[in-house]
Amino acid sequence: MNTAAAPEAMRPPSDLESGGPASHKGRVLAWASWDWGSAAFNAVMTTFVFTVYLTSAPFGGEDQASAVLGAALAVAGIAIALLAPVTGQRSDTGGRRKLWLGVNTAAVALLTGLCFFVFPRPEFLLLGVTLIALGNVFFEFAGVNYNAMLAQVSTPRNIGKVSGFGWGMGYLGGIVALLAVLQLFVQPGFAWFGASTEESLNIRLVAVFSALWFFIFALPVLFAVPELPRTGKGAGPGFFASYGLLVRRIKAMYRTSPHTIYFLLASAIFRDGLAAVFTFGGVIAAGTFGFALKDVIFFAIFGNVVAAVGAILGGFLDDRTGPKAVIVASLAGLLLAGTAILVLGNGNYDVFGMAWAGTTTFWVFGLFLCLFVGPAQSSSRAYLARLAPHGESGELFGLYATTGRAVSFLAPALFTLCIALAAPVVAPGEAQRWGILGIMAVLLAGLLVLLPVKAPGKTEIAVVPAA
Repeated sequence: MNTAAAPEAMRPPSDLESGGPASHKGRVLAWASWDWGSAAFNAVMTTFVFTVYLTSAPFGGEDQASAVLGAALAVAGIAIALLAPVTGQRSDTGGRRKLWLGVNTAAVALLTGLCFFVFPRPEFLLLGVTLIALGNVFFEFAGVNYNAMLAQVSTPRNIGKVSGFGWGMGYLGGIVALLAVLQLFVQPGFAWFGASTEESLNIRLVAVFSALWFFIFALPVLFAVPELPRTGKGAGPGFFASYGLLVRRIKAMYRTSPHTIYFLLASAIFRDGLAAVFTFGGVIAAGTFGFALKDVIFFAIFGNVVAAVGAILGGFLDDRTGPKAVIVASLAGLLLAGTAILVLGNGNYDVFGMAWAGTTTFWVFGLFLCLFVGPAQSSSRAYLARLAPHGESGELFGLYATTGRAVSFLAPALFTLCIALAAPVVAPGEAQRWGILGIMAVLLAGLLVLLPVKAPGKTEIAVVPAA
């Protein structure tokens, strides 16, 4: 560590250490309520319901509509990678973290609600994918400010528990929102106008439901958590000048706290693997293990419950052992569970005289995967929050979003490559299972890059130059 570059008199405290000596339960609950509400956009709109609707036959067929949706989300990803650090930086210096959380959240809710006007006809495909893509952009911007607030609602003694509680609320909120959508709109349990399938009214009303769900549950944090004190003097740099300041700060961060940069790189890799576990989990369940759609949904519900429990338990361990230990143990657990699914496959076995079917393999080890995903995600957020210089959490979490987007092609590419390599040498229908190897390779690479990174308690807080 180059301590000469950061003498003690210049070394600022972290955002976490600059907070109060105790956290308020009301503020923690209000903050976690945003995570609960955000699941309506993540789980309902972008994963299980609305994007499935957008890629259905009325919009031109799965292949064409999926290609258009993928292109729109790719453009959104580029926009997030380029803009997230600067939007976080400007909310820090302007003392407007909560304001921009509210603005971006309202934008997501509005864009989600406008999806009601996406009628099931090909000419509405472009409108639908544009609204979803823009929603993703503003959702990531809101997430930067939301994650940065972690230091405002927690203390060095409970930051892991608070972060884990937030992640757990997100998983559980997704389950409740999905069950409500299924009961009210997709497979309604009673007759009402929202159950009508004419012009896909029931699915379009899902968008209105999701918008209201997110907006209502996002309100508590906007009232309960105080605004960030203004740290900058004067008007601050212009938009394009902010990029110059960003570059200078990254250089200073690397000089005075290189392990912060190393963690950003390591987490970008293993977070891509974590995302792939959920992205391709349902695909593997259906394609390799023969799960019907209802079985996939049931597994998704149980998987989210287990992930929530894992995140909450991991948060308690985080505060006792540190976030790095939790992340390393979680990645090791993921590798073991994933390897078991890869090796056992959909075969039938005899275990101590009892029949062990392929579906049992996926249920048991698939739920173990879910158990370890939550703690890895939660402790990654808590790890970075501990390293954020005072007043710089937004910018640092913006970089967190950018680095994640920069390598988000890794797991999907390796998943596809492993399937392509396996196809000529395995029996028909067996190649997809080998895609798991690609996901495991990304998780292993992230673990290996993380191992030499120092724990937050052994890492200097970066010195950042003023605007």
